[in-house]
Amino acid sequence: MKNFKVLLLMRSLVRRYCMTSSVIAACPQSFLKKNSRQAGMTENVSLLIAIVLFAVLLPLIFAGAAPAELTINANHDYITIDFFYHGRAVGVRGISEPGTDIVIKITSPEGHQALNKKGKAAGFLWMNMGTLKFEHAPNLYFIHSTKKPDEILSAEEMNKYVIGYPSMNKHIEITPVSNDEERTKWFNEFIRYKEASKLYAASSGRIKITNESGRQKYYIQTDWPYQAPPGEYLVTVYAVKDKKVIEKAETKVTVEQAGIVKALSGMAKSNGALYGIISIVAALGAGFGVGMIFGKGGGTH
Repeated sequence: MKNFKVLLLMRSLVRRYCMTSSVIAACPQSFLKKNSRQAGMTENVSLLIAIVLFAVLLPLIFAGAAPAELTINANHDYITIDFFYHGRAVGVRGISEPGTDIVIKITSPEGHQALNKKGKAAGFLWMNMGTLKFEHAPNLYFIHSTKKPDEILSAEEMNKYVIGYPSMNKHIEITPVSNDEERTKWFNEFIRYKEASKLYAASSGRIKITNESGRQKYYIQTDWPYQAPPGEYLVTVYAVKDKKVIEKAETKVTVEQAGIVKALSGMAKSNGALYGIISIVAALGAGFGVGMIFGKGGGTH
């Protein structure tokens, strides 16, 4: 209804301008000649008003049809690793266009990962047989979606945005492997190792979707693992419709050491000898303290 009224107003303005031009065109030549300056000014002013109003009112016509802007927010975008740190619960929420599915991906920067390749030596001894290298693989990778990724996205879109383990398998490089079968085997081993370390996770159906006042809200709470090292992590939300990503938004989570943990870590890097001495003294002190508490009185009852 609002857009219809705007259109009527614009049509009235255009009609009024056209009528002004028609009147000027219908005047006798003698009158136009006598009043050419005034007529020219009237026409120019009418044209200017019509252009300005058209430019101002045109966006209003399509404002109601514009999709809701995708938003994202992490409740803990700055995590400190202190002496008592043992992970953190991180919630991700935002607003999306109604009727869209949601995919949330949390990743560290891509880099180099390694995995020891174990096998039997001499037919019976299990030992390391070499090292497998995984290039373009993030150290941390969480993928959560309202439905299974292959149910809401085409294979092309999944590969484009590296959504899901099958797409990651195509994205990373694994060496040395001799064939696709061996590659798949070691990729699956890599995923199992990362999941056991709490650094990789995939789920569908955990994202909560609510609709309120014509807006769709999403929310998920995930456990941030203490195994994740300090660094900057990227949180990306994808709005999905008709098997395609129609919009995405990003935010970051920063993890940093603080307090005594930061001091000891810096000492270990800059002054390894002093760090080693302090570690030995601390271990001896802890052992002596335990001995004093539990060993006092010997075997008395």
